[in-house]
Amino acid sequence: MPEVEKINPYGGDRRSKDRQVQSMFDNIAPAYDMMNHLMTGFLDRYWLRCLVKEAASVKPLRIVDLATGTGDVAFALARRLPEAAVTGLDLSEGMLDKAREKAAGSDAARNISFVQGDCLATGLPDACADVVTIAYGVRNFADIAAGYREMMRILRPGGKLCVLELSAPTGKLTGVLYRLYAGKVIPAVGQMLSHDSRAYSYLPESVAVVPSGGAMLSMITDAGFVRARFCRFTFGVCTLYTASKPL
Repeated sequence: MPEVEKINPYGGDRRSKDRQVQSMFDNIAPAYDMMNHLMTGFLDRYWLRCLVKEAASVKPLRIVDLATGTGDVAFALARRLPEAAVTGLDLSEGMLDKAREKAAGSDAARNISFVQGDCLATGLPDACADVVTIAYGVRNFADIAAGYREMMRILRPGGKLCVLELSAPTGKLTGVLYRLYAGKVIPAVGQMLSHDSRAYSYLPESVAVVPSGGAMLSMITDAGFVRARFCRFTFGVCTLYTASKPL
């Protein structure tokens, strides 16, 4: 079991990890978008463009965005691929409420449907997606391997997987600076803006131990994916993984 699966948002809370994650994102939904921009110095917008470019490269008509949150990935995909049908799925109704608010009156949202569900058991049909995307969600899974198996199931043969995930820099200087920033600044600002004393402490704790690079690729290929590769951004703070379902 990867170490990240043992880390829960609320420590001694006896609820399962998925229930704690659901509660955490319900709590921080109002501040989530602003916190993402602030804690990444707005670099999350660049990382999102990279994810969308990879997803769009296969000209998909059916996309499933897992852990869609407030819908930023789904909206970006819909703008880039106006003919595609996008399903945004998330465990947290609080996050989905924010996504639906943003969708109201938006032309980009006309082909997006937001649904509540578990990324490990989506309830979606087999082979229903040309592309599956997920941004910053894998480290919150109670069972990452099961999550990748579910992604494999809902992808059509030849379909593409795009995973964007935070990662901890390994360089001597960048590693020290990142640990200082993630361990001190992010929790302090997160508590002030989100009013959840644990959510933005859980974030750096989970990032520090989530599988990354080759270790994450191994989990992806163990689920049956092929042509798996990764690209690191911004001194290793974020990593994009791509792979394909065999024909």
